[in-house]
Order: sequence, then structure tokens, then C-alpha cells
Amino acid sequence: MKTIEVDDELYHYIASNTQNIGESASEILRRLLGFAPLEKPQEKLQDKPQVASTAAVAAAPAAPAAKPQMEANSAVGRFIGALTELYQRHGDAFGVVLNIRGRDRLYFATSSEELNQAGKSTNPKAISGSPYWVVTNNNTEKKRTIVAQVMAELGYDEEAVKAFADKI
Repeated sequence: MKTIEVDDELYHYIASNTQNIGESASEILRRLLGFAPLEKPQEKLQDKPQVASTAAVAAAPAAPAAKPQMEANSAVGRFIGALTELYQRHGDAFGVVLNIRGRDRLYFATSSEELNQAGKSTNPKAISGSPYWVVTNNNTEKKRTIVAQVMAELGYDEEAVKAFADKI
């Protein structure tokens, strides 16, 4: 596999044509150019680079499919995986997470320091590939509730929210 550099405008065009979460830039370009998809061994699929879609979200988007990071052995790993997947799918629109708060609690921020200053034992973790951080010391049910709130803000219907959040 070769590496190429493209300007931001081309990158965003390629990313906005993502049809499946985790689809590589090569797969997107092959589809757009009418080339046949390449068959790859199963073990290679987990290592392929991913392209985050920055396309605007249509009303009631389909629930994201589970990805390898959603299959983590811990609730924290699945929680971060779910948020990472949502960020990859929604790009800038994911910024709505900064409006999601508990009664007396900040759940999301743009730095770990901001979360640490907002509460005790927040155990902030970065949402992979994004500028956002999230608290992770909530119980599993609260993690599901937070993901459900994020998805609702992003326009998912209740059925999609429940199906996806239940995987945490």
C-alpha cells in the first residue's frame, strides 16, 4: 500500500463519500472511480486506516455498526469505542457533546484538565481521533445513557439509540 498526500478539500470530498464506518480512502476511491473492490484477508481488515465522514447528517441516520473497538473487553473500552465511532461518522457535528451535562457534572470537554477541574475522580479519557475528552468513572448504565444522549442530539431515532447503546 502506498501513501499519498491530498489537500483538505479532496480529503473532505473523499470522507464525505464514506458509506460504511471504517471504510478506507482506497475503498471509497475504488467505488467512486468504478474499480472492483479488492478482496483482503480478514486479519488485514482490523489494521486498515479509517476515514471519518464529515458529511452532514440527514434526518434519523442509521445506527452505526459495531466495530472492533466496540468489542473491547471493558465497558470503558466499549464506551470510548462508541464515542469514537460517532465522532468518525459525524465530524464537526459531534461538537454537540459539549452541551451534554449531568445535573452537577460535566461529561465532555476539550481537555482532560477541564474535566479534572469540574469534578473529583473523573478519570478523563480522550475520544480517539477527536479533540474531545469524556469522563469515564460512571457506571455502565450511565455510560449507556450518555451515548444515548449523544445519539439523540445527532438525530438518531429511539430504536437505533437503544440498539447501539445496549452494546456498551
